[in-house]
Amino acid sequence: MTVHFIGAGPGAPDLLTLRGRDRIAGSPVCLYAGSLVPTALLNHCPPGARIINSAPLSLDEIMEEIATVHAAGQDIARLHSGDLSIWSAMGEQLRRLRAMDIPFTITPGVPAFAAAAAALEAELTLPELAQSLVLTRTPGRASAMPVAETLTNFAATGATLAIHLSIHQLDRVVADLTPGYGPDCPVAVVWRASWPDQRIVRATLSTIEQAVAGSMERTALIVVGQVLSADDFGESSLYATGYDRRFRPQSAASPFAEGRE
Repeated sequence: MTVHFIGAGPGAPDLLTLRGRDRIAGSPVCLYAGSLVPTALLNHCPPGARIINSAPLSLDEIMEEIATVHAAGQDIARLHSGDLSIWSAMGEQLRRLRAMDIPFTITPGVPAFAAAAAALEAELTLPELAQSLVLTRTPGRASAMPVAETLTNFAATGATLAIHLSIHQLDRVVADLTPGYGPDCPVAVVWRASWPDQRIVRATLSTIEQAVAGSMERTALIVVGQVLSADDFGESSLYATGYDRRFRPQSAASPFAEGRE
C-alpha cells in the first residue's frame, strides 16, 4: 500500500498532470482537501472508490484514516491544491508516515503563482528588471514567519514577489512594500487563478487597496514587481544573434563546434 501525494493544480481540472490523473485512477481511496480542490478532479477516481474530504479532519484523524487503509492493503490518492512543495502541510504528514513505515510517492502539481502569471500574460523574471521570484506570505494564525522573512527585507532585493495567503492583510502588504518598491510599483491581484470565475485587478501599490476594496478573499494571490508593466526591458542573450552556445555554435573556432567538445 502506498500513499500518493498529488498536487491537484490551481483549480482548472485540466491543469492536473497525467501522472497525477493516473495515480488517482489507480487508487481505491481518495483523501482530498475539499476546501480548495475542485470536485471535478474526483471524476478520475475509479468506480466505487472511497472518497474522503480532509477539510474537517485534524492531522491525527487524517493519519488514522491512512493507517486504516494501509492495514487493508490499499493505495490512497492524497490530493492537495496547487503544488505540494509550498504551504501544503505535506511535510508534517510525511514525517508521520516515515515514523509509521508507510511508503509514499509525491507527484508535483501546477502552482498557483504559475497559473496567476499565465492569467496575467506575464513572465515574472525579465532581463535587467528581475531575475528572482520570491514566494512568500504574511504571518497567519496557522504559521508564523521567521524573523528575517519580512516583506520589508524582500522589498530591498527588488525581486518579483508572489504573496500568498495575504489578501486579508493587503494594507500591511502595501505599508511594508511601498518604501522599497515605491508607490507607483505595479501590483496585480489574481483571485482563483484558472477557475471559471477567475478575477484580476491591476493597480499600483498606492491604488491597489481602493481597487480591491475588500472584493477578494482567501484564494487571491498578490503579485508585485516592475515586470508586470515594463515593456522597455532588455532581451535575453539566449536567442541573440552571435551568442555562442552548445546548440548554435557561431564559428568553427567555437568550443561548441563539432569535433571540439
